[in-house]
Amino acid sequence: MNLSFWEYKTWLSNLDFTVVGSGIVGLNCALQLKERFPKANILVLEKGILPQGASTKNAGFTCFGSISEVLSDLGSHTEQEVVQLVQKRWEGVQLLRKNLGDAQIGYLNYGGHEVFLKGQQELYNRCMDKIESVNSLLEQVFKADCFAVHPNSFQFKNVENNYISSSFEGQLDTGMMMDALLNKVYKAGIKILNGVQVKSYAESHSQVAVETDQFQFNTKHLLVATNGFAGQLLQEDVKPARAQVVITQPIDQLPIKGTFHLDEGYYYFRNVGNRILLGGGRNLDFKAEETSEFGETPLVQNRLEELLKTIILPEIPFQIDRRWSGIMGVGNQKKPIVKPLSNRVFCGVRMGGMGIAIGSSVGKELAALVE
Repeated sequence: MNLSFWEYKTWLSNLDFTVVGSGIVGLNCALQLKERFPKANILVLEKGILPQGASTKNAGFTCFGSISEVLSDLGSHTEQEVVQLVQKRWEGVQLLRKNLGDAQIGYLNYGGHEVFLKGQQELYNRCMDKIESVNSLLEQVFKADCFAVHPNSFQFKNVENNYISSSFEGQLDTGMMMDALLNKVYKAGIKILNGVQVKSYAESHSQVAVETDQFQFNTKHLLVATNGFAGQLLQEDVKPARAQVVITQPIDQLPIKGTFHLDEGYYYFRNVGNRILLGGGRNLDFKAEETSEFGETPLVQNRLEELLKTIILPEIPFQIDRRWSGIMGVGNQKKPIVKPLSNRVFCGVRMGGMGIAIGSSVGKELAALVE
């Protein structure tokens, strides 16, 4: 693309900071940079028409980890690391709510529940046995018991008689959240260019030369916040993980309210008003879902519909209204990667499926790396 003098002068000259990715992390990073450097010229580049990846495609859970996830993490992390993970998620949700306001993000505190399938007796018993010890471990985060036994009040079929629930988990409207965040960025005087993919960069002593699929330009600092797509630009421990999602058409007098984790968190569902949203299933074929390509597969879609028919809505007729997928960023560790890559290039990636919970704080940490 041959840019005019006006285009280059207005959007691509004298850039102090360029943020790659207009998701939760990237936009929060840009806002923090503007707060720290009010006179800075800041540009955000986004390869999609809307924020790609998972920021506009997630399920809208303000979660911090179900009890089975916490127990799983204790098998590969120290107790201190697990507490830090949960605390980071919990504090990140509070930061998101503070920054945007509950009304602007459609936040609702209906509570969250882990539901156990029949046939998962060993997992169910283990989680039940560990409630007290996990509550004791996480008391320093929540200042109260985090998990409690809850009866199967929503009448799901083919599941154990009790859930393990938390009153601290809530839900939000993902579209409202991102719209509010984008509006805040625009009002701060930060420019966003959509439909531009960064292909490579090269750093010199005074600037970073950036090559995109549309044009070239220079910036003083480059901050990468592309999460699941980070492997296309960086050599870091981040792999894409696709999550497939369906949502039903409205259901009259839907009795279900809350967020729910199923099958060790590989499936998750919630009410969206009087609809049911259900996602997950990448455990059916990890290799196939380790992709940065959007799309749906019969294997996962059939399993999602089966769960709706046999577990979640066994006696309630429903129709699927919409299907989609999002791309998460995962790795060998659950801790996000927030670090300088050189003197002028920085990254904040690998949200591990917890972008809503930690995206705001990771964006803040990313911006704080710049001196």
